[in-house]
Amino acid sequence: MSDDPTLPAPDGPRNGAERRDGEGPTELELEQRHVDRAYDALEAARERALSLRSMVEVGRGGTNQARVEADVIEDTIRDRLAQLELGDVALVFGRIDTDADAFHIGRVAVSDDSQEPLVIDWRAPVAEPFYRATGRTPMGLTRRRHFVTRGRELISLEDELFGEGHLDKEIRGEGALLAALEQARTGQLGDIVGTIQAEQDEIIRSALRGALVVQGGPGTGKTVVALHRAAYLLYTHRFPLEGQGVLVLGPNRLFLRYIQRVLPSLGEAGAELGVLADLVSAHVPPGTGGTADPPLTARTKGDMRMRRMLKRAVRDRERPLREDLVIDFGIQRLRVRVDRSADIVAEARRRFRHHNPGRKLVEDLFFEALTASARREVDPAEVRRRARKLPEVRAALEWMWPVLTPAELLHDLFGSTALIRSAARDQLSPEEIASLHRPRAASVDEVAWSDADLPLIDEADRLLGHRPDQQREHWEARTYGHIVIDEAQDLSPMALRMIGRRSLNGSYTIVGDIAQATSPGAAADWADVLRHLGDDLQPRRADLSIGYRIPAALMSPAIAVLRAAEPELRAPRAVRESGDPPVDAELPDLQDSLAAVVRDEVASLDQGQIAVIVAEERVGEVSDALTAVGIEHARVGQGGRLDQQVAVVPVRLVKGLEVDVAIVVEPAEIVADEDRGLRALYVALTRATKRLILAHRRPLPAVLDGATSSDAGRSDGDQ
Repeated sequence: MSDDPTLPAPDGPRNGAERRDGEGPTELELEQRHVDRAYDALEAARERALSLRSMVEVGRGGTNQARVEADVIEDTIRDRLAQLELGDVALVFGRIDTDADAFHIGRVAVSDDSQEPLVIDWRAPVAEPFYRATGRTPMGLTRRRHFVTRGRELISLEDELFGEGHLDKEIRGEGALLAALEQARTGQLGDIVGTIQAEQDEIIRSALRGALVVQGGPGTGKTVVALHRAAYLLYTHRFPLEGQGVLVLGPNRLFLRYIQRVLPSLGEAGAELGVLADLVSAHVPPGTGGTADPPLTARTKGDMRMRRMLKRAVRDRERPLREDLVIDFGIQRLRVRVDRSADIVAEARRRFRHHNPGRKLVEDLFFEALTASARREVDPAEVRRRARKLPEVRAALEWMWPVLTPAELLHDLFGSTALIRSAARDQLSPEEIASLHRPRAASVDEVAWSDADLPLIDEADRLLGHRPDQQREHWEARTYGHIVIDEAQDLSPMALRMIGRRSLNGSYTIVGDIAQATSPGAAADWADVLRHLGDDLQPRRADLSIGYRIPAALMSPAIAVLRAAEPELRAPRAVRESGDPPVDAELPDLQDSLAAVVRDEVASLDQGQIAVIVAEERVGEVSDALTAVGIEHARVGQGGRLDQQVAVVPVRLVKGLEVDVAIVVEPAEIVADEDRGLRALYVALTRATKRLILAHRRPLPAVLDGATSSDAGRSDGDQ
């Protein structure tokens, strides 16, 4: 690539504004020419992919084999077009020079008509020095160049030199990084492929095998690093991962919509995004999940004791008759005695690991017992044909060994305190038993399943097994070659067990922050998480210690809260020193004054995202207040999205999101009302990249004393 006449030589001028000679183009202009050539080549690649369609058209008389081949080629074309569709993100974001060569680094590999590379895929081994090279370990580089772009337009260049006299720097491409961090948020997470730092790249390129735990505080980029890792693994281990699948699990659908553009922007559409409800979609209505149980209920449902309880609940439905069954059969009577029914149940338990498949054996032995009780010889087939239609026989079989769906089992179990107590034995306290009880709905189809119910439905499904009318392969859970779990610290033991069933080989990227563990029954440490995912995971850990998103000035109240909540944990060190300090906006009244604060922020922000973060019960009140004064906004729930500049978000859904301005309403309420109030407040305080306002009528929690500046004027609506 060093022979490209549009490029400055590897040892040429280092300043993008310099000219190569007195009258020649600047390096910025030369690089722009190369970028333009790369985009032209990208478009040509799209046209070549589209042209393949005309070569595989199958007419009405085509053979089945030809149609299958056409379908395979069409899938390949669609995959290729998806890889080449970058939207409005930049194709090229950097360049590395050695003594002999120069390589441009970008999102996807692009070549010219002679198959000479114009852009190297960021995941390729040759691109690794772009992210890893340091002054002490230059990896053969003489220069690393970062591009600052706006779409296809190259705005500026930033060079880092290697060799004697050039010391190591902790931050790579600082100008490009800060430019990216200062961009307004759009309501959807963007990639960091052009500004990946060394500690992030080490995680992204870590080996596939085993369970990699990534601990990262707010603003360290752990979510986007995990997504880049998924893209890297699919590129590097295309076989076998393309066939085995990669699953990215998020905490809720709002979060999935927030991250959904990252992988496509990296040229990778091969990963599946989902939430826990998607793993049990065969057993619950669409849209299930997203509702939270009271803390004690959620904590109890998430406990591993539920595994034994559900096993006993199934066993409680495998039972002998309470009295002999007698039916008329012609001039004689047929009978199944209680002791024989007990033998039948015991035999089915012995021979079947799962409940539902045992029903056929129970029926066979039941009708055999009826036939054997005849004093005169009878036809077994005739006994079966006639007896199975009788209501008392159907009732007896349903009593002895009912065929159940997971939802039916849980609906029946939780509808009776006596049944809960029977299944729990002495494992649950009276308070825990009472927390599980709920009145039965008229139909199981009317039950609203909570997030904490989903792992129980999955556990019940594993215990019950496939129904007699269902093929076993249609019942078995889908498994994946690699699973990315985001916000893993909030998953209960039962939820982790549920995920563990989907892992083909124990390969995980587990991402989160123990300091942000706010859900009932959340993990105390990463060892607690790993313990429930499976055996022999070969775990290793990586820590992200640098905060890129949140300016140091905004971190002061969050650090104070973290010290109070978890004194042994440390907040990440902020890269950005600039920024306004947090604002203490004491409100005369909640409705009008809060609306004035929001209106002022909209006027001053111009572009970007504003989140009004509130306790759950405040969502409606705050949303109505903004509506009353004509402020358009999104009222974000489980299935919503950040599709307007202003969004009212309950604190339990804000985790993982980033916005330009965060207005945290009544911090004292968040502390008092949430199950882990100080940690929930820590989450709320660490969402903003530019401005943080604490809006309140009640006094702030004592932990925030001295952590903010007063801005009473803004709270009155004055700019």
